Amino acid sequence: MPDLKVTADHLRRDAYLYIRQSTLRQVAENGESTQRQYGLRDRAIAAGWPAERIHVIDRDLGKSGSSAVARDGFQELVSEVALAKAGVVMGLEVSRLARNSADWHRLLELCALTSTLILDEDGIYDPESFNDRLLLGLKGTMSEAELHFLKARMRGGQLNKASRGDLKIGPPVGLVYLPDGTLALDPDAEVQAALRMVFTTFERLGSATRTVKFFLDEGILFPRRLRKGLHKGELMWAPPRHARILQVLHNPRYAGAFVYGRTRGRPRPGGGVSQIKVDMADWRFVMPDLHPGYIDWERFKANQERLATNAQAYGMQRRAGPVREGSALLQGRVLCGLCGGRMGVHYSQEHGQPVPTY
Repeated sequence: MPDLKVTADHLRRDAYLYIRQSTLRQVAENGESTQRQYGLRDRAIAAGWPAERIHVIDRDLGKSGSSAVARDGFQELVSEVALAKAGVVMGLEVSRLARNSADWHRLLELCALTSTLILDEDGIYDPESFNDRLLLGLKGTMSEAELHFLKARMRGGQLNKASRGDLKIGPPVGLVYLPDGTLALDPDAEVQAALRMVFTTFERLGSATRTVKFFLDEGILFPRRLRKGLHKGELMWAPPRHARILQVLHNPRYAGAFVYGRTRGRPRPGGGVSQIKVDMADWRFVMPDLHPGYIDWERFKANQERLATNAQAYGMQRRAGPVREGSALLQGRVLCGLCGGRMGVHYSQEHGQPVPTY
């Protein structure tokens, strides 16, 4: 018997079945859930829609429902609803359509404006009806809460391991996990030598930029371990870049420390999460001397102070810096005796010779 909420106006428009699984692993292993989603097509036929006017949107298999940004199928569905082409939108449950309240309520609003029904495993709902919309809103909130609880349980397990220093995080080049699970220096002597040279050169020259220049001038290559692809795990040697040397100097694992909480996620307005660096004083867990390193913890902290000083803005805000190139005396180090500001050096030509002016 056709549902009383389904009218002739709804049947004149098409039916849209949205199918989604959160990960490709679920697609491969949870075949029964996918079949149940495809089975909703029979519900639409029983409600009065002909089979040729039931559109199946399954392009989002293997994509998370936490955001609509990367879900082309969901965006297509929303477009069809907004154009009043859909008489009914079908999903096995609310979580298949969206696990984000903003995306879910936006879809509800469009369905109400275009008189589009929503069908799930439990029944058919009319978003124009207050009671149905209230129930759909509660289902959306529960779906978002379910995702929060799943993440919270995973996060709790990670934090518990991190608090003991047992959380395994992919080691940077120069450090490797041994068969017993402990972290040690890479047995490759060339890799060790390259990393030790980075730290000794930075300590001698006082600047990451000058450290890179030294490597390039001397033709010294720096190792990088491939993280993906056919040659995953292999070493690749190449001239170092400034960003690469900074990564090494900023990484506390080279000081033998376990650190957790160096970055935190911040949701982006358009969806997704951006990683933001956290100040060293706010790192969540810091355990020095937990495994062998290339420098000690005190030397690491001194390097961070020097890098922070070098990175300060130019002009009055920069109180110190590394010694610069040129013929001027103590350039990059001289401060004004009146205001305390850092003095810059400008060169002009007189009789063919550079003349510095502070």
